[in-house]
Amino acid sequence: MLRPEIPPTSPSVPAVSPSSVEARSQGPRYNFGLHETPQRCPSAQAASSSSPPGTSGAAGDRSDSSSLPRHPPSARPAQGSYFTNKRSYAENTLASHFTLGTSSSSAQDSNYPQILKTPLSAGNPQRPGYKSWTLQTEYSATSSSAVSAHSPSVIVAVVEGRGLARGEIGMASIDLKSPQIILSQFADNTTYAKVITKLKILSPLEIIMSNTACVVGNSTKLFTLITENFKNVNFTTVQRKYFNETKGLEYIEQLCITEFSTVLMEVQSKYYCLAAVAALLKYVEFIQNSVYAPKSLKICFQGSEQTAMIDSSSTQNLELLINNQDSRNNHTLFGVLNYTKTPGGSRRLRSNILEPLIDVETINMRLDCVQELLQDEELFFGLQSVIARFLDTEQLLSVLVQIPKQDTVNAAESKITNLIYLKHTLELVDPLKITLKNCNTPLLRAYCGSLEDKRFVIILDKIKTVINDDARYMKGCLNMRTQKCYAVRSNINEFLDIARRTYTEIVDDIAGMISQLAEKYSLPLRTSFSSARGFFIQMTTDCAALPNDQLPSEFIKISKVKNSYSFTSADLIKMNERCQESLREIYHMTYMVVCKLLSEIYEHIHCLYKLSDTVSMLDMLLSFAHACTLSDYVRPEFTDTLAIKHGWHPILEKISVEKPVANNTYITEGSNFFIITGPNMSGKSTYLKQIALCQIMAQIGSYVPAEYASFRIAEQIFTRISTDDDIETNSSTFMKEMKEIAYILHNANDKSLILIDELGRGTNTEEGIGICYAVCEYLLSLKAFTLFATHFLELCHIDVLYPNVENVHFEVQHVKNTSRNKEAILYTYKLSKGLTEEKNYGLKAAEVSSLPPSIVLDAKEITSQITRQILQSQRSTPEMERQRAVYHLATKLVQTARNSQLDPDSLRTYLSNLKKKYEADFPRAEQVSGNTEE
Repeated sequence: MLRPEIPPTSPSVPAVSPSSVEARSQGPRYNFGLHETPQRCPSAQAASSSSPPGTSGAAGDRSDSSSLPRHPPSARPAQGSYFTNKRSYAENTLASHFTLGTSSSSAQDSNYPQILKTPLSAGNPQRPGYKSWTLQTEYSATSSSAVSAHSPSVIVAVVEGRGLARGEIGMASIDLKSPQIILSQFADNTTYAKVITKLKILSPLEIIMSNTACVVGNSTKLFTLITENFKNVNFTTVQRKYFNETKGLEYIEQLCITEFSTVLMEVQSKYYCLAAVAALLKYVEFIQNSVYAPKSLKICFQGSEQTAMIDSSSTQNLELLINNQDSRNNHTLFGVLNYTKTPGGSRRLRSNILEPLIDVETINMRLDCVQELLQDEELFFGLQSVIARFLDTEQLLSVLVQIPKQDTVNAAESKITNLIYLKHTLELVDPLKITLKNCNTPLLRAYCGSLEDKRFVIILDKIKTVINDDARYMKGCLNMRTQKCYAVRSNINEFLDIARRTYTEIVDDIAGMISQLAEKYSLPLRTSFSSARGFFIQMTTDCAALPNDQLPSEFIKISKVKNSYSFTSADLIKMNERCQESLREIYHMTYMVVCKLLSEIYEHIHCLYKLSDTVSMLDMLLSFAHACTLSDYVRPEFTDTLAIKHGWHPILEKISVEKPVANNTYITEGSNFFIITGPNMSGKSTYLKQIALCQIMAQIGSYVPAEYASFRIAEQIFTRISTDDDIETNSSTFMKEMKEIAYILHNANDKSLILIDELGRGTNTEEGIGICYAVCEYLLSLKAFTLFATHFLELCHIDVLYPNVENVHFEVQHVKNTSRNKEAILYTYKLSKGLTEEKNYGLKAAEVSSLPPSIVLDAKEITSQITRQILQSQRSTPEMERQRAVYHLATKLVQTARNSQLDPDSLRTYLSNLKKKYEADFPRAEQVSGNTEE
């Protein structure tokens, strides 16, 4: 029975990019302390200051939790008071403020949890020096349109176990634009590959760790690796006691919405992720200057077992998100597939590319959806039209569930705006439901069913009792200002109605005044508006129309762009001030009405999490279908074989004028190691990347660029392709090669896909061949699917010892260059069996370059002398050839038994042909047993 992909539980990892913030573990710092109120238990504080480094308890090391102080019941706020009365909380319980401290940790009061903050330069990453940080505004999430979909907004807390539990990692992350917390806890090895990979996927704005992890002279390995790998990310440490798993569990009980409350059963014994979420929420509360409403957050536990792992180096090598040549263009896999219409869909696509699925049933359900969208044109265009009208639902939710600690004009304006956005979003539910009602695939039906939730209607009805029917989202700041002013219905608040009449009169007076000025000076003046200037005057005219080429002296603050003038007057400035004062009154009274309305709909608002997941997933599936309409993609199958017929590189297709040359691929358990040879520029690296990109596309539920495609699910995808030095880590080309290959050898397993390009060319030939041979033998002991491109032809003879090795090469043709009377190489980019017959192709490439002919001649002579001195390659004996043939026959029989869908007659014919081929290759070999054909 197929396991359905339930819409509400699909986690959405936000799509962000690394912050341009310099972070170092040494050097000057800003030190901030969280001031505590006198109510805090002194004994608990004293205990916390003397507690040893570590984490608040963990599986396998529960005794460690005792080192973390627990606040006695008397020191804790009453149940529910933490969030229900924000003013009381802000005044009476830990609602202190950040203060600037000294850079010496020894000089700081042990009663204060230290937040060691590195200097920031986010405003201008190119400018040296430091920038001061305003805690109240740095991470403001009050405007749903202020931040782009991919700007960094994720804060992550990381903690590691101690003693016997070392290597057990807890993580908690929250996107400041999306009210969702993702918890993770997993075991990692000494390379901390999973931690680094997960953090790379999240692209955090800030990473939080315990201050005991970075004790001067005794930093933990995890702390060192994180600071090395995330130099452009803010790094913050908080006092150890805030990593408290008991407090973390309380947070989850208070904040998690009912639909996702089962997460408590998943995490109640996962002490490290609970400790991480406690520190995370306490820290976010201070930087946001607000708390989250009770039962308002979606909290998910996300293990690392459900998705494939792609390390950050492979992400870069394969150009999944960023083009290596020009980071501004979209020649990436994300660019090829991204036809999403909403920020949520774009984030969903990004997270799926970085973490492809490994569950075949879920993947096939997605593929069924894409297939139906391609077959039903009306569904495709109807769904695309509705989805395109949705705003960023996740960010909208994030703002709605936050309760500001201070009621400012900006906070009021933001709440009013987002209530209008909420109304706009809910009005799209019915059109979306109507579009999906006749769908056939289980996943689309499930999403349609999730839209039947009665809470959508309840919320919309409550909103419409207060908000005007014609209040809606509109483009343009003046249009939205008008919508916000008149959002609330008349006769709900008498003083609001008076304030709005006053505002209308002022606006009319402004328009009338500008009309009078136009008549007075006989100029084509018109009223304009901007959020920064308010109302101002614009005019488009030739200079000849102005007396003395100057505007009248009454006009001030004049700016000119070509023949367009912008200016104002003293009277207009005064009227703008009156207008702003009237607006503040309107926003304040509207805010009171809106807050009352929101308090009534908070209990129903959780259905929007389902809507957010539904919209983002549908948007991504539509994007896959859209990509298929622009190219001849095919639906992939999933077996134990990687078989691609006439496949091509999806990114290269987007760049090239002509369609790329298609090639076949056939990798099985019996032939799982391919050695690829061929001249420079013949297509080896492109082919390796093509295989990985097709694998990723298939595992996220997309069609792939081929005539036929079958894949084995890859749990990990590794690449070693780049050959550049790394100046940041002081690594030469060869050292970087060795680090990357060591990472692969430590982490690869039988279900991995491994792509290695020209390993060992950073050192001399003999050592390079030796390293490559040893690495190949190690990888051959695994059942991983491995493609190994090399210029070391000596490696090709390893197939004599290992029958699961296949040699393939890229063909080239030699053509006569009549103008220069020389031979030239024509690259066909076609893959063929066997090793390349091209010799000294490096010399041929040098010959067509600008090297002097004498240098090329000397190089040829020296090469021929060295070649004669090299020992002849190992040659196989007839017995080895026979054993190899038997091995391949056996693997084909096993594969046929597993995957064949032939009818009995066709199967008998196929097996008979296999036998005839074997006998034709080895006529003197022993006849195989008579039951082989059965």
